[in-house]
Amino acid sequence: MTDGTLSGYELRADGPPPSAVRPRTTLSVALEQTRNRLMVTAAMVALAFTAISAKLVDATVLRHVSEPKQALVAEVGTLPVARADITDRNGNLLATSLATASLYADPKLVIDPKEAARKLVAVLPELDLKDLTEKLSSGKRFIWIKRNLTPKQHFQVFRLGIPGVYFEREERRFYPTSNLTSHVVGFTGVDNNGLAGMEQGADKRLRTDPRPLQLSLDLRLQHILRKELAAATEEFRALGAAGMIYDVRNGEVLAMVSLPDFDPHDPTGLDENTLFNRNTLGVYEMGSTFKIFNSAMALDSGKVRLADSFDASHSIQIGRFTISDYHGKNRWLTVPEIFQYSSNIGSVRMALQVGVQAQKAFMTKMGFMRPTAIELPENGWPLVPNPWREINAMTISFGHGISVSPMHTIAAAAGMINGGIIHPPTILKRDPDAEVPGERVISDQTSRMMRKLFRLVVTDGSAKSAEVKGYVVGGKTGTADKQKGRSYSTNARLSSFVGAFPMHDPRYIVFVMVDEPKATAKTFGYATGGWVAAPAVSRVIRQIGPLLNVPVYDETLPEIRNAVDLNPPAPAAPIPTKAAAASTKGSTVASVPTLRPN
Repeated sequence: MTDGTLSGYELRADGPPPSAVRPRTTLSVALEQTRNRLMVTAAMVALAFTAISAKLVDATVLRHVSEPKQALVAEVGTLPVARADITDRNGNLLATSLATASLYADPKLVIDPKEAARKLVAVLPELDLKDLTEKLSSGKRFIWIKRNLTPKQHFQVFRLGIPGVYFEREERRFYPTSNLTSHVVGFTGVDNNGLAGMEQGADKRLRTDPRPLQLSLDLRLQHILRKELAAATEEFRALGAAGMIYDVRNGEVLAMVSLPDFDPHDPTGLDENTLFNRNTLGVYEMGSTFKIFNSAMALDSGKVRLADSFDASHSIQIGRFTISDYHGKNRWLTVPEIFQYSSNIGSVRMALQVGVQAQKAFMTKMGFMRPTAIELPENGWPLVPNPWREINAMTISFGHGISVSPMHTIAAAAGMINGGIIHPPTILKRDPDAEVPGERVISDQTSRMMRKLFRLVVTDGSAKSAEVKGYVVGGKTGTADKQKGRSYSTNARLSSFVGAFPMHDPRYIVFVMVDEPKATAKTFGYATGGWVAAPAVSRVIRQIGPLLNVPVYDETLPEIRNAVDLNPPAPAAPIPTKAAAASTKGSTVASVPTLRPN
C-alpha cells in the first residue's frame, strides 16, 4: 500500500477497515463506465437541441427572415427599412405602411403538389389551379403564391399546415384618404416601390428617412375643392375637371384635385384618363386666362399705359384666319376694358405694341418654356411655337398657340398679383422661418395695377358670379376651344377661372377648370368660364375663407377701394369745426369739394 489503495479493493474513509471492503468486480467497473458515457451523450444531445431551438426562435420570431429578404441582403447588404408615412400640413395621415403576410413555397419540400394546390385554391379562389400546380411541381427552391394576404386568408392558409409552404412578413401601403388625394399621393407597386405621385417623386426619401413626409396639402381644403369640382362636373356633364388652391406668398399648393380620380389601393386596369393628373401633367391652350400675362407684359414694358386705348372695332384678318371678339364692343377700348371684356382684338394690338421678341422673353421669364418646379413626377412640358413669329405672338396674346399646364398658369398668375415675385410651386410644406425662393418678374407698381384689373373682372366683367361678399374676390375667366385633329372644335372647350382673394392684400388663388362642359338651361345655353368655373370658385372661397382665417372685410372702406378700384372716390374734406372756423375768421373758407372719380 503506497497510495491509499489495496489492489482489487476499495478504501472508503467512512467505511469499515480494509479487511471488510468488498472486492471491485469487472461488471461494476463496466456499469460505471457505461453510466458516465450516457451522461456525456445526454449532455451533448441537450446542448444540440438547445442550439437548434435558439436558431428556430431567432429565425421565426426575432429575425423574420426568409428567402426574399435573404436574397435582398445578399444583393444590397442590408435589410430594407419601413417606408415613411405621408401626412398633410396638419399631420393628418395620407399614406402609411401596414404589416402583412405574403405566401411563398419551396417546391422541393412540397410532398404532393396537386393536393397542396387544391387546398390552397379552396382557400384562395382567385388563384389558378393549373398554374399553381405547375409552379409547385417545378422543382425550384422559391416561388411566390400570393402577396399581401388579409388576416383571414393568413389564418386559413396557416390552418392547412402544408409542408413547404411558408409566410413572409411584408408591408403594404395603406391610404386612409383613398380617392381624395390619389393624384397627389400616388401609389406603390407590389414590392412597395413608388409608381406615381409623391410615392414615386419622393421614393428615395420615403425609403431612407423614417420621418413622415409632410405635404403642403390641407385635407379640409382638399375635401371642399373635390366636392365642388364633382358638383360642377355632374351639373355640366363634363369629361372631368381640375382645381387647385395656391398660397401666393410662398408657392405652397394647399389643395390639388383632378377628376376623374381613383382608388390608390387598386390602380390596376384603369384607363389613362383616370390616372392622368390634369393639373400638372396636362398641357392646354388656356384661352383668355393668358390675358393676365399679356396685360402684365404690356404694362410692365412701359410701352402701354393703363389709360391707353386700342382699336377693337373690327376683326383682324391674318391670311385665311380671322381674329374676332366673342361679344365684341365694336369700338376702341381702353386697357382695363380689354381685360374686363376679354377682347381678343385688343389683346393682339397690345402684344404687337410690345413686340414679338419681347413677348417671347416675357413668357420665358414666366416659366412657360420648361416644366414647373413641382415635386410630382407627372410634370408636363409646355408646347411652344418654334419659330416664334408674329402670328404666334398674336394668338398667344389671347391664350392660343401655346400650351401650358394649370400649374404653370396658377404659379405665374400668383406672381402677377403678389407684388411681382414668382415663387417655385411646391407640394411640400415649407418651413415658415425659412426664406422663400422667388424671382421678380414685374414691378410692384405693375402688380398693383393687375390687382385692380382682377377686381374689375368680378365687379363689372365676365366673372360677376365669382363674387363672395366680404372677401374682395378678383380674377380672370378663360374659355378655350379644344383642338381636335388639325382644327378647333366649337362644341368642345375648356372653361376655367383663376380667382384670387382678398385683392387688396392677395393671399390665395383658387383655380377651377372644367373639361368639355355642356350648357344648361340655367346658364342660358352658355358653357363658358364665367358660367361654369367662376361659380364653383365662389363656392370654394365661401367655404375655405373661414378655415384660412381670412377676415371678412367691409369692401366700401376707403383703404380697400383705393387698393382695388380703378377709379376710387376722392376723400372728402373734413367738416369744419368751431375751432377751425375760429382760426379762419376773417378769411374765406373754402367750400367742401364734392366726391368725384379720379
